[in-house]
Amino acid sequence: MSRVAACLRLIATGWALARADALVPREVEPILPPSARLAGRVLRLFAGSAARKGRPGERLARVLEREGPAAIKMGQFLSTRADIFGAAFAEDLSHLKDRLPAFPLEVAKAEVARGLGAPLDTLYARFDASIAAASLAQAHAATLLDGTPVAVKVLRPGVERQVARDSAALRLAASLAERLVPAARRLRPREFVEVVIRALDLELDLRFEAAGCAELGEAMKRDPYMRAPDVVWDGVGKRFLTLTWAPGLALSDPAALEQPGLDRKALAEAVTRGFLAQALDHGLFHADLHEGNLFVSAPVQGEGAAIVAVDYGILGRLGPAERKYLAEILYGFLNRDYPRVAAIHFEAGYVPAHQDRDAFAQALRAVGEPVFGRDASDVSMGRLLAQLFEITALFDMALRPELVLLQKTMVTVEGVARRIDPTHDLWAAADPVVRRWIARELSPAAKVRDFADEAVRAIKALARLAETPAAPTVAVVQPRAAWPLLWFLAGAAVATLAFAAGLFAAGMGST
Repeated sequence: MSRVAACLRLIATGWALARADALVPREVEPILPPSARLAGRVLRLFAGSAARKGRPGERLARVLEREGPAAIKMGQFLSTRADIFGAAFAEDLSHLKDRLPAFPLEVAKAEVARGLGAPLDTLYARFDASIAAASLAQAHAATLLDGTPVAVKVLRPGVERQVARDSAALRLAASLAERLVPAARRLRPREFVEVVIRALDLELDLRFEAAGCAELGEAMKRDPYMRAPDVVWDGVGKRFLTLTWAPGLALSDPAALEQPGLDRKALAEAVTRGFLAQALDHGLFHADLHEGNLFVSAPVQGEGAAIVAVDYGILGRLGPAERKYLAEILYGFLNRDYPRVAAIHFEAGYVPAHQDRDAFAQALRAVGEPVFGRDASDVSMGRLLAQLFEITALFDMALRPELVLLQKTMVTVEGVARRIDPTHDLWAAADPVVRRWIARELSPAAKVRDFADEAVRAIKALARLAETPAAPTVAVVQPRAAWPLLWFLAGAAVATLAFAAGLFAAGMGST
């Protein structure tokens, strides 16, 4: 898509939003500052008849649905934050998750048969009409030849062209924001947009989604919080994907939370803990956990409600360092240890080194203290996010592109949990998962284990060095002469490990 076409696309989107009075809706005018009120009044001069139909969320949803996959993704994100934008606004956008218009059944069947390279009846005994349709694909209920119920996901026709068009427009918007709005530069709009575009591109090859579902599904089995469907690999291609059927009802269905025996508090905690366990324990997390992708079934035989997550098109990954920083930041907030939280931000490079560490800790305290000890329903998430944004600006904190999916998913997960249980306390729900990670990874026993691993790696490296033939002009230790040194180092490592283990045992015995 050319730059001119991308520019025209942005102008068309802005015009559509203005015509629908969805940029600065008249309904929010009373709470806006004077400059924003003036801008809203000017924009409403261009509003059409659509601006008089429905609530702000309904008008915005109509525009986003017409604008394509990237815009719909943004609407899905906004719909999870009823605590910030209001219940009516979130509900008006909620159909963007899985209730978009479907494309014809025969088109879907033809796409799957083309991917299989064989007629449908070689794999499926039944293939039904669409049961849910989202921005990139739609899902069909089907049955395998052996009677196993499955869901088949099929990409929308021509969606690749739509995503390419949206990507070009997003890149242009980011470039203009960086050039024309100096305050936006620290948010690194270009890098942020590239993360979003990369995620969309990966969603366009359902083979990647199948692999992600299988990988994360294995990790989920180690915790009780949520599960993944099984992949039917014979029914996987670039544009279609077959998974075992997810029992229960999608959380986007109002009836899901009315199932008998459902404990809303426990369910909300499971959603939060499930996400954190994925991110902290496995470094791999489902990065699109909105209500349309979470299926809940009622408790059976004394067990809690079962949560099955679907749609693995977007996965986030965290390296060991990022997981450590995340756990220690959360742990510091849980213990209200703001100096430690500030120190972690500086160690991670999230805050520039020239900033005042004590002042940053003071700013964190100003945000955190009003939240603790209060019912979640009494905490304004909008005000809290505004305060956090002010702090990031005050201390020159730049956006971290590698953390974009994590931050976005954390906000989405809290929004989902708050819709399940309006009194949900994110910090209380996170506590056991974070403390478990800290106890396992930062305890004396963990430090002994890490030291042992380092010692073994050092010994192996020395052994490889000793066995490497010498270059003619370089003097090296000959293999036989090196072995006494290696045995000495190995003995020293073992002695040190024994000493550390003894200290650890003594410490455990005294507790």
